[in-house]
Amino acid sequence: MTKAVIPAAGLGTRFLPATKATPKEMLPVVDTPAIQMVVEEAVNAGLPDILMITGRNKRPLEDHFDRNWELELTLEKKGDTERLEKVHRSTRLADVFYVRQGDPKGLGHAVACAADHVGRQPFAVLLGDDLIDERDPLLSRMIEVRRQHGGSVVALIEVDPESIHLYGCAAVDATAEDDVVRVHDLVEKPDPAEAPSNLAIIGRYVLDPAVFDVLASTEPGRGGEIQLTDALMTLAGMPADEGGGVHGVLFRGRRYDTGDRLDYLRTIVRLASERDDLGPDFTAWLREFVADLPQADG
Repeated sequence: MTKAVIPAAGLGTRFLPATKATPKEMLPVVDTPAIQMVVEEAVNAGLPDILMITGRNKRPLEDHFDRNWELELTLEKKGDTERLEKVHRSTRLADVFYVRQGDPKGLGHAVACAADHVGRQPFAVLLGDDLIDERDPLLSRMIEVRRQHGGSVVALIEVDPESIHLYGCAAVDATAEDDVVRVHDLVEKPDPAEAPSNLAIIGRYVLDPAVFDVLASTEPGRGGEIQLTDALMTLAGMPADEGGGVHGVLFRGRRYDTGDRLDYLRTIVRLASERDDLGPDFTAWLREFVADLPQADG
């Protein structure tokens, strides 16, 4: 298993006007684009072959992972080796390939666009809105579970039952391992009163190549889009020797949702506070700033 797929064709409308001409995946988390952090996660899990599913106005993604000779030469002449190494890092991270989704037909359709590149081998899918802290190696654990059980693996978190309508939801059975469950049903954004659990799917998947055959025959679902959740539900009911079966890894680590403006700001504050080069000065200022804020009424 060497390949990871990163869907990156979304319009980023929640961050307009910043994303009018800049892909949302290039928004910085302190000083690193979110997309680079996702690629680093895949590489750290042993997946150096990256396919990005892009769309129009996503050229900056390609530029970021390409060489910038003029910038590199300028930094070399200045003797700025620290910044030069940061520039080199993004170009040396992985073998990055690109394919355009064309029509925005949903996450399932985006994954299906990777069929020719991936071939008949298992692969990971990482959504750029979910950042997983590098100290909590979720993806590596999911790959391990795939090796143990076969089939496909999804990442699950416990959420407030009233918030389950924002996610895909899993109905599960326990296994002998505390952090692993067997998924027997999936529902996309259910009504809280009808949700089978409070276990929400987040943006990490390890998929059997059988998913491509299932997606090819999956009809558009919620929102008129081809839902990956629907394909996974089909896989959950298929025999293991046909690539079926779905397990879930219960993730209890640090996750940052950068698809929401408020959570994006929280992410920047958290990660900046923990950095050796920024944290001490930033947190000192932050304490003073918060102390001077007017108290809210009530």
